[in-house]
Amino acid sequence: MNGECDGKCNSCSQVNECTDPQKEKWEQEQRLKQKISKIKHKIAVISGKGGVGKSTVTVNLAMAFAIYKGANKVGILDADIHGPTVPKMLGLKGQKLQANPTGISPVTGPSGIKVVSMDFLLPNDAAPVIWRGPLKMKAIQQFLSDITWGELDFLFVDLPPGTGDEPLSVMQLIPDMDGVVIVTIPSEVSQNVVKKAVTFARRLGVPVIGIVENMSGFICPECGAKVDIFKVGGGQKIAQDLSVPFLGSIPIDPEICSDSDKGTPFIAEHPNSPATKAFTEIVKKIENFLQHHALKEEVAK
Repeated sequence: MNGECDGKCNSCSQVNECTDPQKEKWEQEQRLKQKISKIKHKIAVISGKGGVGKSTVTVNLAMAFAIYKGANKVGILDADIHGPTVPKMLGLKGQKLQANPTGISPVTGPSGIKVVSMDFLLPNDAAPVIWRGPLKMKAIQQFLSDITWGELDFLFVDLPPGTGDEPLSVMQLIPDMDGVVIVTIPSEVSQNVVKKAVTFARRLGVPVIGIVENMSGFICPECGAKVDIFKVGGGQKIAQDLSVPFLGSIPIDPEICSDSDKGTPFIAEHPNSPATKAFTEIVKKIENFLQHHALKEEVAK
């Protein structure tokens, strides 16, 4: 093709001999579309800043859909290239991705959740990923196009904090993203950067499913009293200010940290805790959003 590929490789007379980089790009795009087409719902979990428990929310939301809603085909893409934590939270440390005739198989975790993470490709915990933007985008593209996800009801994408390379790559590579869930904590510092996350999603044309306020008060396990360690109501206020749905507040529970360190999803171990009940209510609101969004699209047709 002499470096003049027009991107229509399937109709080119030289397609079998072509080695042009454009052909490789076109083929990967076709693989990505084919893989993504088998995933019913794609939801990204983002935050404006780190330290708000975004990965914890991602893991437990995925488990909630798998356990309480019978969505037995759930996947998590851990798109945090530099600090992947999902495998640790699901007890999958030390696992590796395996090649198969049709691509690369995800690692299977609790409740059959399929997981892909940079952590599965690193030789040890101390090995850093020292990459610039283009390499990170390439890796995320391969996670989506070369992984044999199969048919999924839900794919949750756990994104690193901020609005940089990884979030931008995912939003651009998955044009039919159902929406984003934004995680914050009640502090004013966290609230200020949530605005950036909402604006980021809107500029890219991705629906904002809603805001989750994590670490929203501590409920004493002995007396049941609630202590607002990081203030309270910040997530709900900013949702009102920005005209986006408020999905719910998740209280602090020491067992959440303990279970994450042990590699056991919290809601699977503590089905009757206030935090688990909060997660299940958030799941209901996400379901309602998806149903309403699907109805709007159907009417638009």
